[in-house]
Amino acid sequence: MVIPNGIERVFQPEEVIVSKTDPKGIITYANRVFCKIAAYPEHELLGKPHNIIRHPDMPRGAFKLLWDRLAAGHEVFAIVLNLAKDGCHYWVLAHVSPSYAADGRLVGYHSNRRLPPRQMIEALKPIYKQMLDLEATFSNPKKAAEASCQHLLGLLASLGTEYDRFFFETLNQILDREALVAR
Repeated sequence: MVIPNGIERVFQPEEVIVSKTDPKGIITYANRVFCKIAAYPEHELLGKPHNIIRHPDMPRGAFKLLWDRLAAGHEVFAIVLNLAKDGCHYWVLAHVSPSYAADGRLVGYHSNRRLPPRQMIEALKPIYKQMLDLEATFSNPKKAAEASCQHLLGLLASLGTEYDRFFFETLNQILDREALVAR
């Protein structure tokens, strides 16, 4: 078991972390950038569940939402906190999409991850903390994930929005502010 050491690893904006999994989330491909940032040699990633890099400070409810959306055939964008083999953590802007065979059968998932805007990470930290605090009140991990996922969806509903709209509007607002500052 990897213990978080509190050190953040930041990768370059032009670097893209890529992985592929089978339908059950078992890693079938990991690019060099993934191996480098996660501090795992390729042979230790292939054949392992993708949650090998799950950071304990990442709410289970966020992953429930991700897997529910993927199961419904949607692609998902998310800000995710990951844990490297050496205990360092790193944030990613993940784009996960289902992969289908020519006959329409689900064959797995493809994920590209980039460096997220720092402001988006900071905006999501309090929401993730609320979700984690709620999860801590449950002894059953599955019920904890369901409750925190519902908390997130309820929060979005109270804002009059849904997940995709919230995600992209927040991201666009941050990018617009960054563009203004850069002028």
